[in-house]
Amino acid sequence: MSIPPPPGPHRPEDPYQPPQPPNPYPQDPFAPPQRPYAQDPYAQDPYARGPFGPPGYQSPAGPQGPYPQGPYGAAPYPVWGQGYSPYGRLPAINGLAVAALVLGILCFLPAVGLVLGIIALAQIRKRGERGKGMAVAGSILSSVGLALWVLALATGGAADFWQGFKEGAGARSGFSLAKGDCFDMPGETFGGDVYDVDEVACAGEHDAEVFATVPLSGRGFPGDDRVTQVADDKCHRLRDAYAMDPWALTDKADVYYLTPTSESWNLGDREITCVFGPVDDTGTLTGSLREDETTLDADQLTFLKAMAAVDEVLYQEPEDSAEGASAADLTWAGSARDVTGAQAVALGAHTWSATSRGPVAALVKDMRTESEEWAAAAKATDADGFYEHYETAYGYVDGRSTVTAREALGLATTPPLYDDGSGSGGGGTGGGDSEGGLDV
Repeated sequence: MSIPPPPGPHRPEDPYQPPQPPNPYPQDPFAPPQRPYAQDPYAQDPYARGPFGPPGYQSPAGPQGPYPQGPYGAAPYPVWGQGYSPYGRLPAINGLAVAALVLGILCFLPAVGLVLGIIALAQIRKRGERGKGMAVAGSILSSVGLALWVLALATGGAADFWQGFKEGAGARSGFSLAKGDCFDMPGETFGGDVYDVDEVACAGEHDAEVFATVPLSGRGFPGDDRVTQVADDKCHRLRDAYAMDPWALTDKADVYYLTPTSESWNLGDREITCVFGPVDDTGTLTGSLREDETTLDADQLTFLKAMAAVDEVLYQEPEDSAEGASAADLTWAGSARDVTGAQAVALGAHTWSATSRGPVAALVKDMRTESEEWAAAAKATDADGFYEHYETAYGYVDGRSTVTAREALGLATTPPLYDDGSGSGGGGTGGGDSEGGLDV
């Protein structure tokens, strides 16, 4: 029995071709084109691919079909490339532009701020940096600040501002008074608390003149008694370094000092202010009492230093030597002999001006004679012998030759007075013990 061939134009020798499905869009001109099946006769056969085909069958496209298969049967997609450029970054901000803006806002060092702003603009243009607005703003603000500073200096406003700042701060004792300043105390007198002073020129009348300041140490207030003790000791010693000619202070001034209080100490007051004030609390001083290296010439300095050395030893005369010619008296007379002779040599070795050479030579001669008298007093065996040479030696101290030499040197010629009213015996002012408390 034979099997008839399937209907249709198929020939027995042709491979099997399944019927094509009808076009679902026969009237649609935009219908998708039909895939040709002639390329792979088994493309539509779900059993004709790979391991599912008939035994021994291999697709014309290869064992894996028309598309290469990955390990999981998926088509290998291309990976994302790694050569893409990163996102664009903003340029850096110019540091000088920031500095110029800060200085301009603070109005600090306006000239520097202006220069920095100009340099920043040049760098920004060259490097492509940011900060042009800051550089421009800083330059403008610095220019305004510079103009204000120039105006303040021209009109004295800066000095007034600084003075007001110092007064308001109150950081220094003595109301920020310094060595050489002169001042008035409105409504105040020495001996009480001083709360305010007015600095004035020393050439005119004034209440006091500062000749030294003494710093105090320690965290806690040392107490009124301790502060007064330090002031009394230090101020009288420092007086001679400021007013080297004690004759110039005769009957004019006394030593006072302004001291911290417990209240002002807590506000930062740590100095004792040593001042000259009038002997009479209601009086005034006129002109500066300063006579030191800043105001004296070489001849005057040499003379005053020699006289100060002699006076220092004479001030050490023993007290209450009832009988005289004691061991202390003899030792002191020997010291007076040595210092007088040494200073006579020093004065003789100095080169003096034409106007003072003769008077100083006469003084040197008297000082040598004085030294011989002190030597004799130091060898005395009884009180009478001691006082005989003692009085003769003192006759040369502040004697006629001293006055003549001072006059030739342009120094004061009135000898100072001692407490006993005598007019001889070295310099001195009889420094007072008045004091004024300071509260700032």
